[in-house]
Amino acid sequence: MSDNSPTSGKQLVTMTVNGEQTEVAIEPRRVLLDVLRHDVGLTGSKKVCEMGDCGACTVHLDGAPVYSCLVLGIECAGKKVDTIEGLAKGNQLDPIQQAFIDHDAFQCGFCTSGQIMSLKALFEDSPKPSDEQIVTAVSGNLCRCGAYQNIVKAAQAVRDEAKPETRNDD
Repeated sequence: MSDNSPTSGKQLVTMTVNGEQTEVAIEPRRVLLDVLRHDVGLTGSKKVCEMGDCGACTVHLDGAPVYSCLVLGIECAGKKVDTIEGLAKGNQLDPIQQAFIDHDAFQCGFCTSGQIMSLKALFEDSPKPSDEQIVTAVSGNLCRCGAYQNIVKAAQAVRDEAKPETRNDD
């Protein structure tokens, strides 16, 4: 049983994680990655380098991709955090997740959640990104297995299957 009393050094933090308001008592020095994995129980974001070098822990913080190993959990008070676990809608995978399966864009899987979250942020900003934008979006995500070509192919497939944007100039 953990001690959440005022003398324990923990702070009560409320954030929205994958659309659900979540309240956790955390030590001020704990990073968001550890809060998500150990306190919230979401293990999709991987703990690899713990230095912001690999991108395996990428999540969205208020819509922007961040390395969760570099963000303090207390900095997320009142903010929106989206993780790989929040992308699927029921049994329906997000198009990026499905494209990774269809194009064999992963091998060991350690970088996969970070790659997908980086691409998700790209597609939210630019539904029809260029090849250069795709490569740039995942440039902060390392893949030890070398699946880069298939990661790019998966992103290109999502781009090419996206419906064109329509404008309503009424």
